[in-house]
Amino acid sequence: MEPKFSAIAADVVLGRDVKIYSFVNLYGCTIGDDTKVGAFVEIQRGATIGKSCKISSHTFICDGVHIGDGCFIGHGVVFTNDKYPKAVNAKGELAGPEDWTMLETHIGNRVAVGSGAVILCGISIGDDAVIGAGAVVTRNVPAGATVAGVPARALLRGGR
Repeated sequence: MEPKFSAIAADVVLGRDVKIYSFVNLYGCTIGDDTKVGAFVEIQRGATIGKSCKISSHTFICDGVHIGDGCFIGHGVVFTNDKYPKAVNAKGELAGPEDWTMLETHIGNRVAVGSGAVILCGISIGDDAVIGAGAVVTRNVPAGATVAGVPARALLRGGR
């Protein structure tokens, strides 16, 4: 598929048979084989996406986010990489790279993240976990867990 009106920088590493839809902004990232990137997605420098993933439209994946293989990322999912974002530093100048600390986020294999979820930085989500739509994930999620809500909490078996 030939993306239209997309910005794909020369430093992007694309695996085999990656499908990229229109209005996508990619720079300095790595995307694995057979992954599909939906429309209106931004993936920043330093982010890595595994193979056979589906990144749905309107999703933002920033530097420091590492997504494993076989993951589903729903529509409008937002990842963060700074716990204390600010526009200006102590001197009142626009904040630069030296004024913040990037915290990486690691998403395991076969993870499903529902639409509209917000994944805060500095956490890990284990293999086969499910993140409910609209959840705000503020801490680690164990492998195989299902979490939902604001803030996200583990659901008991049977969805109760």
